[in-house]
Amino acid sequence: MKAIAVDDEPMALEVVRSHASKVPFLELKAEFTNAFQALEYLQKENIDLIFLDIKMPDISGIEFFNSLRKKPLLIFTTAYTEHAVTSFEMDAIDYLLKPFSLARFLQACNKAYELYNFRNTTETNDHLYIKTGYEQVKVMYDEILFMEATGNYITFVLADKKILARSTFAEAIHWLPPQKFVRVHRSYVVAAGKINKVERHQVTIGPHKVPVSEAYQQQLQMMLR
Repeated sequence: MKAIAVDDEPMALEVVRSHASKVPFLELKAEFTNAFQALEYLQKENIDLIFLDIKMPDISGIEFFNSLRKKPLLIFTTAYTEHAVTSFEMDAIDYLLKPFSLARFLQACNKAYELYNFRNTTETNDHLYIKTGYEQVKVMYDEILFMEATGNYITFVLADKKILARSTFAEAIHWLPPQKFVRVHRSYVVAAGKINKVERHQVTIGPHKVPVSEAYQQQLQMMLR
């Protein structure tokens, strides 16, 4: 799994470098104290994972990540707690508070590696299995119109039925191939190819109106280009 680290503090990058060298499935390809140099690098190279600081000069880590059209897996590394909710709304794998131990770093990397392997599998598959109650239901990706989160439950809305699964939204969003689905709201992911109409604050998919929040409008427009 190829990664980069972006942090304006050289000492913080040194910690990530040291920890990463001990993780056998992780290759830290580059480190940046300048976020714009990292952006330039990402335009040329394919990276699977970013370790990203939040508070940096000129551009925040949140703004940096939202500007990316192709989004790698994300682990925030920060000294501040107040952005934790935002980070999970951005589907970050983890939120590491400085100073973090090797054990905590490895825990985050393991989570990222599991999702990395799952994503690579979904690229060659056309379906997933959804656990609902005591059953595993096979669902084709092309059948899914959108996914809605309510507490610790996820509803997969298909053209002819709905399937309820017990899962957090942060987990479930990684079940879907990112090249086909886009997040439009803190509680909704839609199939981009199923959208019939786009309005300022909602999209229409068949008979359904799905809300679009301002935070995800740019991401939606980039997906539809």
